[in-house]
Amino acid sequence: MRKLLTAATVAATALFASANAQAADTIALVVSTLNNPFFVTLKNGAESKAKALGYNLLVLDSQNDPAKELANVEDVVNKKVKLLLVNPTDSDAVRSAVRSANRAKIPVVTLDRSANGGEVASHIASDNVAGGRMAGQLVVDMLKGQGAVVELQGLPGASAARDRGKGFHEVVDKASGLKVVASQPADFDRTKALNVMENILQAQQKIDVVFAHNDEMALGAAKAIQASGRKIPVVGFDGTDEGVAAVNAGALAATVAQQAGLIGEKGVETADKVLKGEKVPAFTPVELKMVTK
Repeated sequence: MRKLLTAATVAATALFASANAQAADTIALVVSTLNNPFFVTLKNGAESKAKALGYNLLVLDSQNDPAKELANVEDVVNKKVKLLLVNPTDSDAVRSAVRSANRAKIPVVTLDRSANGGEVASHIASDNVAGGRMAGQLVVDMLKGQGAVVELQGLPGASAARDRGKGFHEVVDKASGLKVVASQPADFDRTKALNVMENILQAQQKIDVVFAHNDEMALGAAKAIQASGRKIPVVGFDGTDEGVAAVNAGALAATVAQQAGLIGEKGVETADKVLKGEKVPAFTPVELKMVTK
């Protein structure tokens, strides 16, 4: 009898757990790309917080393709998720996706990159303009206001690229002895940055420092510089594990460190508040810090 009761209890517990899992609200996270360690960390932070708060989190990868992003959002809209967290591939292109969720009355929270259209309940991100200023000031200090600078820009149309570049130029353009000799996009991609940097190295005989809008591009640029035999310091942005390790190893001069996991966590915390009808700020900044050796 004891064994029968135990078996019945186990079966009932499993049924209860299954019902609870099905009853848990599902929120979606549509990420620009999971082929970038920064966004993998962001996803991990969101998953951890969702689990802690009792939500199911559905994650979809847009592979840096706005069309794929729209298809992903339409897919989760059809699944009737409770809320959409989206890290846009492009701040302009994401408008259609946000409006698709708006039409379905699904609240939207943007992470890291903003949306230039549609109704968004809240935006969670680092202050990218402030981070760009931090990088710019570091470059000015490193070169003592004199020298030739290369800027590797992120994905055109992404708010993070625009804002980081804006903050950077607010500082370096005021230093009369500094000249930005090349400023080219490499789409936040390591391989593209390597190729772009190779071309810039051939075209520019004098380069004193490189600023890249993210660590992936910084690492690509550093590899190209190493292969050329020249010694040029590179400053990155994001503070990925690999980026920080490269700083500690001397391969990068510095990185402006975002807290990707915290952005994901705060995104889910904000989603929870929105779903409970609580008031949330239009923008929640996440602290940045400079990492040097």
